[in-house]
Amino acid sequence: MDRLTSMAVFVRVVEKGSFAAVADEFELSTTMVANHVRSLEQQLGAQLLERTTRRHHLTEIGAAYLERCRDVLSSVKAADEVAEAMRAEPQGTLRVTAPVTWGAHRLMPVIGAYMAAYPTVQVELSLNDRVVDLHEEGFDAAIRSGPVHDEALVARSLSPSEMFAVASPAYLQSHGTPNQPEDLAGHACLGFMAWGARHHWRFRKEGRQVEVPVQGPLMCNNGQALLTAALHGVGVVVQADVLLAPSIASGQLVRLLPDWSLPTRHIQIVRRREVRPTAKLRTFVDFVLERLG
Repeated sequence: MDRLTSMAVFVRVVEKGSFAAVADEFELSTTMVANHVRSLEQQLGAQLLERTTRRHHLTEIGAAYLERCRDVLSSVKAADEVAEAMRAEPQGTLRVTAPVTWGAHRLMPVIGAYMAAYPTVQVELSLNDRVVDLHEEGFDAAIRSGPVHDEALVARSLSPSEMFAVASPAYLQSHGTPNQPEDLAGHACLGFMAWGARHHWRFRKEGRQVEVPVQGPLMCNNGQALLTAALHGVGVVVQADVLLAPSIASGQLVRLLPDWSLPTRHIQIVRRREVRPTAKLRTFVDFVLERLG
């Protein structure tokens, strides 16, 4: 038998003085009420109630045990109320993980606005470009690039991220401007380690696709560092629009092959599949979807 239920039954038997009244309250048979009390006595190896034909009297051990049962049941109720409050009102710490570039440039402003709207929530944002296991590492939500196949997660789509190929004016002046994707074979193409050691840039135009192997003097695991390398004329870089757009607009970088498109990166916000997500998680997901969905 469930021990907490047995404790609750025992307390109410003492307070009501009747097995039958407690049976009605808990929707149990009188025999089952007696079994709950008997189960406690067997576990404790001591008698809690002295039973007569008309009344039940607490033993000395029963009186001491009664007070502890009340303490335990009160603590359980308080714990339930805390959990319910956290589900009802956004509060506590929210742990979120996202890719470095997207998280820093697109998600961070939204998190700032969310914390202003919900000041009782503290956010821990972890930025890295690996796929994080939300269950193993204790994260509430994650931003993922690409498809999500884990049935233990709930995924919602955000606005996709375009990819651009860029280089600095100084680099193009020294090495020439490519007019076709095939022309990149003679250029210093800088690699992003998260995409693998031997990845290709896939350009598409009017149904035609050209794959360019990334071969160059530098590979790096950080998009911001690759942007800096491109700004200093090290080579050609492919990264997300959110990172490159300001430098393109200012003229510090030139978008290459604008008539060709690179694969769009699908972005999703994912959370663990829970029957009732906490208020902080539910409001955060809705907040991000409203602004970035």
